Amino acid sequence: MGAEAVVALLESTPESEACVVSLDGNTAVRVPLMKCVEKTQSVSAAMTNKEWIKAVELRGRSFQRNLQTYKLLTKLTPPKTDDPKLHHYKVAVMHIGAPSCGMNAAVRSFVRNMIFVGHRVLAIHNGVDGFIEGNIHPLGWSDVNGWVGQGGANIGARRTLADFKDNMQKIAEQIKNNNIQGLLIIGGFEAFKSAVQIYDSRKKFPELQIPIMVIPATISNNVPGTQFSLGADTALNEITSICDKIRQSAQGTKRRVFVVETMGGYCGYLATMAGLAGGADAAYIFEEPFSTKDLLGDVLHMENKMKEGVQRGLVLRNEYANKNLSTDFVYRLFSEEGRNTFTTRMNILGHTQQGASSSPFDRNFGTKLASKAAAWMIDTLKKHTQQNSKVVCTTADTVVLLGLVRRHYKISSIEKLRNKTNFQHRISTEEWWLKLRPLLRILARHNSVLQTEAEASDNGSSDSE
Repeated sequence: MGAEAVVALLESTPESEACVVSLDGNTAVRVPLMKCVEKTQSVSAAMTNKEWIKAVELRGRSFQRNLQTYKLLTKLTPPKTDDPKLHHYKVAVMHIGAPSCGMNAAVRSFVRNMIFVGHRVLAIHNGVDGFIEGNIHPLGWSDVNGWVGQGGANIGARRTLADFKDNMQKIAEQIKNNNIQGLLIIGGFEAFKSAVQIYDSRKKFPELQIPIMVIPATISNNVPGTQFSLGADTALNEITSICDKIRQSAQGTKRRVFVVETMGGYCGYLATMAGLAGGADAAYIFEEPFSTKDLLGDVLHMENKMKEGVQRGLVLRNEYANKNLSTDFVYRLFSEEGRNTFTTRMNILGHTQQGASSSPFDRNFGTKLASKAAAWMIDTLKKHTQQNSKVVCTTADTVVLLGLVRRHYKISSIEKLRNKTNFQHRISTEEWWLKLRPLLRILARHNSVLQTEAEASDNGSSDSE
């Protein structure tokens, strides 16, 4: 926001209206100052007059939905739904991929949102492995008490894909045997890829013709169709905290550079964003190829900064940034070429960066995503229920992924997203955060040009974080 504020000042004229630069979702927006003042005063006036409903409405649709979700999820018991006119569905939830903070919050929200309106939820334990083994059990309202802040995956998560060996046939059998009418998959790139495989297998196995939604949950933030994945914020907080501690460890040491390796596979999101948050001097990622010449240039740049009074430097490297220029190679090159100016240390963070408990953002994000997933699931089930009560879904819009894109939640079909995916390197072909890379170099005193992203806003109530 600071960079966008500078751009706004440079673009302003004496006639320009004063504005407030803020974040809406993950997008910087410029809101007219007086509109913000008027809205703040109107909310205050409504509160003073004890017009509580009006005060909530003035805060926007997103605030209203958050309040409704909070009231629903905090009930001790669900309401009784014995109305024979209501059609009760049975849906399942599972994880595919590595455990990620926010998964449990999402499961809790989905379970209670479905039960609240009279439907039943089954938990498929231990991913695809548990699915084919029939490790499927019902989840009740009280079963998910206390899950919102817990890290990991309470129902288990595995990386096994849906089409591994004869898994698809066994999955179809379990769907039939357990009368599963809808499926929510919460996980990372494996979850997305498995959804693609299930969609492709629908003609061969009619049992797979049910509504299927994927909620992206991975610290790598490498799933197409969303700009944020569950767990990425927690991991980013952990990396930033660890880097701060590493720097603090050299408080009494003059001129030291730390080379730190982050996780993320081929996706450089964690290295880039942690570099911004931690004030890194460089961050090497797969998406931006680099050579030994670039490394030597950064060593020279670091030497010049040290001579100007900087005492400590931080260099981040994504784990799969370059096959040959490994973290150890970067460490040795900095050690050798900068030996007359600074000392160098190397740290590989490993799985500690996944975090123990979810960050507030991931808890709320998972809760909101699952709430919207439940609404989509119920609506899709109703649309595709035949007269014999059988659910049949054959269209592409019934196998989807729910994500946050700019300022809005967006449901995208798996069929469309597969064309925006680099399956070899397990990343999306559209990575929004790459435009922040120049800012990282500017703050590290490199020559670069920032790409502005601020949007005009009417200070309305968008459906954002």
